[in-house]
Amino acid sequence: MNTETMIARVPLLLAVLLAGCALAPPARPPAPPLPAHYAATPTPAQSTPAEGVAQRFSLGERPVPDWWRQYRCDTLDGWVEEGLRNNPSLTATRHTLEAAHQLLRAQVGQTMLPSLDGGAQASRQRALGFPDLGPPTNLYDVYAGQLQLSYDFDLFGANRHGIEQTAAQVDQQSYELDAARRALAANIVTAAINAAALEEQLHTSERLSALAHEQADIAGRAYRSGAASRDDVLAAQQQAANFDTSLPALRAQSLRARHALAVLMGRTPDQAPSNLTLAQLHLPEDVPVSVPSDLLRQRPDVLAAQAAVHAASAQVGVATANLFPHLSLSATMGSAAFNRAMLFTGAGSIWSAGASLTQPLFHGGALMAQRRAAIDQYNAAIAQYQQTVLNAFQNVADTLTALDQDALTLQSAQSATTLADQSFDDTRARYRLGAAAYPSVLLSEQAWQNARLTQIRARAARLADTAALFQAMGVPPATVLAARR
Repeated sequence: MNTETMIARVPLLLAVLLAGCALAPPARPPAPPLPAHYAATPTPAQSTPAEGVAQRFSLGERPVPDWWRQYRCDTLDGWVEEGLRNNPSLTATRHTLEAAHQLLRAQVGQTMLPSLDGGAQASRQRALGFPDLGPPTNLYDVYAGQLQLSYDFDLFGANRHGIEQTAAQVDQQSYELDAARRALAANIVTAAINAAALEEQLHTSERLSALAHEQADIAGRAYRSGAASRDDVLAAQQQAANFDTSLPALRAQSLRARHALAVLMGRTPDQAPSNLTLAQLHLPEDVPVSVPSDLLRQRPDVLAAQAAVHAASAQVGVATANLFPHLSLSATMGSAAFNRAMLFTGAGSIWSAGASLTQPLFHGGALMAQRRAAIDQYNAAIAQYQQTVLNAFQNVADTLTALDQDALTLQSAQSATTLADQSFDDTRARYRLGAAAYPSVLLSEQAWQNARLTQIRARAARLADTAALFQAMGVPPATVLAARR
């Protein structure tokens, strides 16, 4: 080791000793700034009423662990439970986490405890004899049995920090499993809502197509009787063709939604369940909204990012400890003899004991570079944690905003559907009295069906965004621990 390198390490060693061998930076990231409220505007106490429901946003309430039960649909509950039980990706994540637990136990046993090995040997050997002192060759047997004990003293915490790093990585994987579990539940709920909405949209669109074809037939009869122009017939036929064009895409979307739902549940697509109806799903009226400080202690992605900072901090400790001496002890005890009868007697006893101290002197700057790289990775982990926190706040803000706007959209869609329904009823009544022509009935029903399409989409969006908000709230810590056990 050159003089420059030695001089550079003296302040580092003094700093470590003065800090009580604290080789690693803080394991917890700096506290992030907490917003006064999630969105650009304060969270309202409740949403706009729509379809008779005004959702209440209970600020400061703890999130609901099995939040999908708030939709009050036993079939949906069964689907989510089946998915949590059978989804292969979630099962793989569970096994990966268990493997990480076992590797942590192995690392503790290998680095923090002495190792003891037993060995036995039996061999027949031929060696050259000494000239003029006996036979030219010697044949003899060797028997030996011994115990070997070794232990590495963790003087500067390299092993301890290595275990701390692995344990933090296990925590990170555990939080990622929690995030995957909640994402799977949300995906199943969202897929069920999407499949139900698409099926209802398909039925409504099929009715609109039938109405358009009926209008085209009426226009054709009117043209043949001279009561309509050819342009009127072509326009009606074009409108019917446009409706027909939209149907295959809707059918494909509906089937894809069912297939996706089946795979999320761990089934093959041909075993996809029948769709629910939107009427079977009750919109949750009480939605807990945690305060920002609680959110950071509940969101699995935030907790996983925090664990990543802890692991990166421990890696700095390992890289720093590798710059300093390593002390190890070893001892062997056993017996050896040239025949089996003498084995394990006092005359055949063998033993050895020793200690070794290793101080890295020159590694081409690799050890210092590894330490600097570990520090950069630690700083990157802190920045990633800060970004994850901001993303979490944005996620909640976006879902809260979406729910408020969903309620307004659904309120307007419901009003439009009600008015169109009333107009349709009036037109049919006038038609029965002979005061309106049949084409007016078709146009009136068409307007009502179009309004229903908008209402179906708005209702589905409100149901799906509610699921997104439940997921965004994370899970209480006690529930996280219970799920891991």
